[in-house]
Parts: sequence; C-alpha cells; structure tokens
Amino acid sequence: MEWNKPHMVELPRIYDPRGSLSFAQDNAQIPFEIKRVFWIYDVPGGESRGSHSHKKAHQLIVATGGSFDVTLHDGTKSATFTLNRPFVGLYIPPGHWLTLENFASGSVCMVLDSTLFSEDDYIRDFDEFLEWNRVHDRIPTLP
Repeated sequence: MEWNKPHMVELPRIYDPRGSLSFAQDNAQIPFEIKRVFWIYDVPGGESRGSHSHKKAHQLIVATGGSFDVTLHDGTKSATFTLNRPFVGLYIPPGHWLTLENFASGSVCMVLDSTLFSEDDYIRDFDEFLEWNRVHDRIPTLP
C-alpha cells in the first residue's frame, strides 16, 4: 500500500448476530501509532469543518455514523471522497488541505491522529498552505 498518498482503507470487520465490530491498530491497518482520537458530530446542515492542513500529522478519518464528503487538495489538484461506511476510512498523509462537508443528519466523523494536538502543526490559511507545499517540494499525490 502506498502510504505517501491519500487513499481509502478497508478496516477489518467482525460479523456477529449481535452486531458488527471494526477496528484499527497501530501499524497494522494504518502506518502510524495512534496518539489522539477525536470525533465531530452535531454538524448543522450546510456547515463544513476542517479547512486546514497538517505539517506532520497522519490521519485516518472514518464515518462511524451517517455520511459526509472529504475534499482534499495537494497543492495542485483536488479530489473528493465520500465516507459512509464504519469499516472504511480515508488515510491522509501530511501536506494535504482538507475540508469536511455535506454532513448527513446524525453523522459522526471519527479521526485517528498520529500526533498530540499542537497548533504549530496546523496551516489554516490556504495561500500559506500552497507556499508551504512549494517550499517543501511536495509532489502532487491526487489523481
């Protein structure tokens, strides 16, 4: 698997008549140690989340309930991924601008992160993101 590019990751599923279970473990389904987990919910209709990039953090985003779109930009191109299954996540390496939008009512977005929270890891201005990618010779990774 190419861990330098964003892509969908199918997580293990354990079926049981009482309900199914999925999971992600460090360096098994994802190429990083999980240092932080957070989730986004109760997003009002028409609102978006994200609109930033990370310098160091690797993330796996999963729609544990409902559905939403993740639009990524690599400094050259953009691509939109729809998340709507609790056993499929979107892996995002550092250096990608991300926006979460089109949340269905009741959606829950869970994020597994390789770093503890640090404001220094965030780029919150799109022009600064483009400049950061240029200075760091980032190679476009989106189709």
